[in-house]
Formats: sequence, C-alpha cells, structure tokens
Amino acid sequence: MKVQVTDAPFDPWREIESYRREHPELAGKYGATAIFVGTLRELSHGAQVSTMTLEHYPGMTERELEATCREAAGRWDILDCLVLHRVGKLAPDEPIVLVAVWAAHRAPAFDACRHVVEALKSRVPFWKRERTASGERWVEPESP
Repeated sequence: MKVQVTDAPFDPWREIESYRREHPELAGKYGATAIFVGTLRELSHGAQVSTMTLEHYPGMTERELEATCREAAGRWDILDCLVLHRVGKLAPDEPIVLVAVWAAHRAPAFDACRHVVEALKSRVPFWKRERTASGERWVEPESP
C-alpha cells in the first residue's frame, strides 16, 4: 500500500506502471486493476474555474488515507492499493487524485476503489478553494 500527498504534478499512468515495476510480488496474482483518476474541471457549480488550491493537514491527511485503504483491504479481498493526491495550486485538466486497487477479481477491485474515492470526497481532511471570475470560494465537502 502506498499513500502520498504531493504538491508536484504527476502522470497517473506513469505512476501506475512505476508502482507495478516496484512491486514484482503482484505479478501474476491480480486479474483486475480498478483505477480512478480525478481531474480539475473548468466548470464547477455553474462558474468557470481558473484554478483551485487544495490544502491539507500534513500527517493527519495521510493517516486518514492509510486508514481508508486498510479499511478497504479489510472489507474486500484486494492485493494492494495506491493513492496519490495533489495539494497546492492546480489548473483545469490537471490530475488531482489517483486511486488504483489491485485484486484477483474485478468486483472487489471496483468496490474497494469506489470506497477509497468516496472517503476522499467526504471524510479525508482536504480543503478546496476555487478561483472564479467573481473571486475565490471554498468548496464544501461532499456527503457520503
């Protein structure tokens, strides 16, 4: 399992391939990789978004992400989980988050991936501030 919060841009597809190379113990064991890549949209709540700044509580955020991945592993038969999440200033089309889950079968991979994504949106401590033509505004967390 790997959880990383970073202010550096990343290419989700390269990160997945790099992770697979770094974990040869997964080879031949998984039949499914469920992947979610979240990107910044240019339209949010009816307004054009020029940038978004993501803030987090260092240490606490990573612990909650790790707990979420462990929770998913406890509920579904998965082999591994990778979560990368951006913080700092982002522009539309930039990846914000990557969640990848490896499992022997697709159902647990999909279910665990969705669980991690939903937790990211509702309970992991991230704060989002969007810049629009009318100024900046905070984005409320989504309900589960």
